[in-house]
Amino acid sequence: QAQLVESTGGSAQPGGSLRLSCTASGLSTQGNWMYWIRQAPGKGLEWLAVILPNSEYTEYADSVKGRFTISRDNAKNMVYLQMDNLRPDDTARYFCTRGYLTWGRGTQVTVSS
Repeated sequence: QAQLVESTGGSAQPGGSLRLSCTASGLSTQGNWMYWIRQAPGKGLEWLAVILPNSEYTEYADSVKGRFTISRDNAKNMVYLQMDNLRPDDTARYFCTRGYLTWGRGTQVTVSS
């Protein structure tokens, strides 16, 4: 079955860090733009970051720029989101998506003291 699976998110204190990974199985991330998206409680989807197929370009939402880093390992069929200096408003369910066509089920990240 073709799917994307996000790693377990978890909890962190404000100022802390978490790293999410997204593993593709039954499909390839190679040649595809990969994205991280999140949805906070009671809010809509928020685009966070994109990485091009060979990591030649990345872009970030203003809300996470300078704090989050997207990366990928095409050989492992994986995409990552390093999240530093976390804030309570980063609490959300985080999704990876391949070209907005294939989505993972998401993983919960909670930031609180």
